[in-house]
Amino acid sequence: MADNKQRRILVVEDDLDGQALMATLLDHLDIPMDVAGSVAEAEHFLFQSGQVYHAVIIDLALPDKDGWQLLSQINAHPKMGDLPAIAVTAYHNSKLREEAILAGFKAYFPKPIDSTSFLRELEAIL
Repeated sequence: MADNKQRRILVVEDDLDGQALMATLLDHLDIPMDVAGSVAEAEHFLFQSGQVYHAVIIDLALPDKDGWQLLSQINAHPKMGDLPAIAVTAYHNSKLREEAILAGFKAYFPKPIDSTSFLRELEAIL
């Protein structure tokens, strides 16, 4: 596996506790991250900042647009179509998990996040 310091992840999460949890988990893997609290901020990081990301973790319920809309933008972008997106949500049900995977998310995690399975899945995706 490549050096994790070479990888950067964008976390799109409006909840401060969720942001703190992701920071702790990614720090455990020694992976740097940027945090966007809305889709508008995520759009800036992804499409205007020039920063290269190796994955994006997206909360499905965000204040401006939802995570599904952001995934559509990523998939439609010529240089980002293969960027792995991981869905997280507090509004979990099995149908939602299936819809997320079919929509193109590489993984789906209900909140509260199970740290062990999340880290294992993230390492597999990266």
